[in-house]
Amino acid sequence: METPDSEKFRDSIGTITEEGKRAWVFPKKPNGRYYDKRKFISYILLAFLLLSPFIKINGNQFLMFNVLERRFNIFGFPFWPQDFHLFVVTMIIGVVFITLFTVAFGRIFCGWICPQTIFMEMVFRRIEYWIEGDRNKQRKLDRQAWNIEKIRKRILKWVIFLIISFLIANVFLAYLVGSDKLLKYISDGPLEHLSTLFPLIIFTVVFYFVFAWFREQVCIIACPYGRLQGVLLDTKSIVVAYDHKRGEGENGRKKIRKNEDRQALGHGDCIDCLQCVHVCPTGIDIRNGTQLECVNCTACIDECDHIMESINLPKGLIRYASEENIEKKVPFRLTARMKGYIAVLSILIGLLTGMLFIRNDVEATILRLPGQLYEHKDNNIISNVFTYKLVNKTTHDIEHISLKLMTHKGELKLVGTNDCFTVPKQDIAEGTLFVEINNSDLSGDRNTIEIGVYQNDQLIETTTANFLGPRSYK
Repeated sequence: METPDSEKFRDSIGTITEEGKRAWVFPKKPNGRYYDKRKFISYILLAFLLLSPFIKINGNQFLMFNVLERRFNIFGFPFWPQDFHLFVVTMIIGVVFITLFTVAFGRIFCGWICPQTIFMEMVFRRIEYWIEGDRNKQRKLDRQAWNIEKIRKRILKWVIFLIISFLIANVFLAYLVGSDKLLKYISDGPLEHLSTLFPLIIFTVVFYFVFAWFREQVCIIACPYGRLQGVLLDTKSIVVAYDHKRGEGENGRKKIRKNEDRQALGHGDCIDCLQCVHVCPTGIDIRNGTQLECVNCTACIDECDHIMESINLPKGLIRYASEENIEKKVPFRLTARMKGYIAVLSILIGLLTGMLFIRNDVEATILRLPGQLYEHKDNNIISNVFTYKLVNKTTHDIEHISLKLMTHKGELKLVGTNDCFTVPKQDIAEGTLFVEINNSDLSGDRNTIEIGVYQNDQLIETTTANFLGPRSYK
């Protein structure tokens, strides 16, 4: 079945020509009320992204994702491998929240909050405007031969892009290895830490490639979130939309003519000026409806509002609206699907909150030594050997720690250490211990014993272990 001409734009990506080559986008510099709000929010988020690895709460880095050491900090809360279930719940909450936001407000996350959009539009694109000028000047510079002016502007732009990419790569590394380690590596000199220098260079090249060449293709081709848009959006979702009923009228859009009664001729308010197309950072025509490439950046809204003001027509030809709002003037309301997502999100947040409240600063794991059975001693005493591991999740040493047997009468002996020991901050204390219990207190060959972790005789954690004894025959 052949695609109608009005829908042929959906058969290909807006940044690819019919010959399959890259169609470079030279967007016009946006200006307007939404753009001013986006700048304000973007600079706050930029400061957040750049400073988060260097902010500490109770000695914990505000945000850290140390995959190699399996240590994560989220909003100052440390997550160890033992807390992986908490980390998973946190990530699920993030996914459900973004899903809910997309169902309700479309791809607003991409246009207002996404780091790719913020760095591209509010940093690299603004530098490009400063060096090469607005849309028409950039297109002229791109077409002209390589002369001194073009070489000077391009080299200046590329060098600045490279420096910023290097700085972003350093911040990215601080998220991965920790800001303290990064600052230490910098003070020691790059040659002292070649294993870190090479990843830093790779990150720099990747960021430079993304922001200097790949650009909007990240949002269109690479980003999986953009692909979810078609699944999550419906006719009730609020998106950046063109009011086709008002813009097309009965006889379609038409360029404006002086002293022309457009209403009498049946033409819509759209004057086909193409300014909404020229300002789009992904090169689409918003008048074709919701498209994969649209990141809801609102640049077309501001540009269209300027045109409407200049010809004395009401603003809002392009605006935040749902398809139902445009077609039937139905106001936004929570749908059953949105309410379902809100309910799931509330349950998950409550679950995470409860988990965080019951989470201990010290986590103990005691396991029987592999390959070892029990030992039968004098006076009918049965002995088992165990290994213990205590994780200190805090930023201070926990002193005067002792282990005691809680469920059975018996004796617990630590190997190679005193009865009390210290668990270093954000570290692990581990060793070996013996548990001795009279055989008369055992019930069969397998027994579950409970061992308490005490600090200054105050119980701070409990754990269980399997204790082996002789098999009883009755």
